[in-house]
Amino acid sequence: MVRRYFDRVETWRIVATCSFVLGGLILVLVGVAQARDRRNTRDADVWRAGLVGLAVVGVVAVLIAYWLPSVAAWGIVAATAIAVAFITMMD
Repeated sequence: MVRRYFDRVETWRIVATCSFVLGGLILVLVGVAQARDRRNTRDADVWRAGLVGLAVVGVVAVLIAYWLPSVAAWGIVAATAIAVAFITMMD
């Protein structure tokens, strides 16, 4: 019986991916809000900012879930948490 690597995912990868996705979605919302608040922006610009942000979050989430080593994955999660804390605490 041949076992493929993608049959099961380690628990730490699931936790890291979910943590990153939560922080990433918050950062995408902040980015969309900042794009909306700029002067002379069209609706397409706001949509583009949101879609690009979601695409980046999606790609990085897949990398964390399947490919990145634990140190890099948790480093990205920590950097995302620090960015969310810094951006949401700013005045």
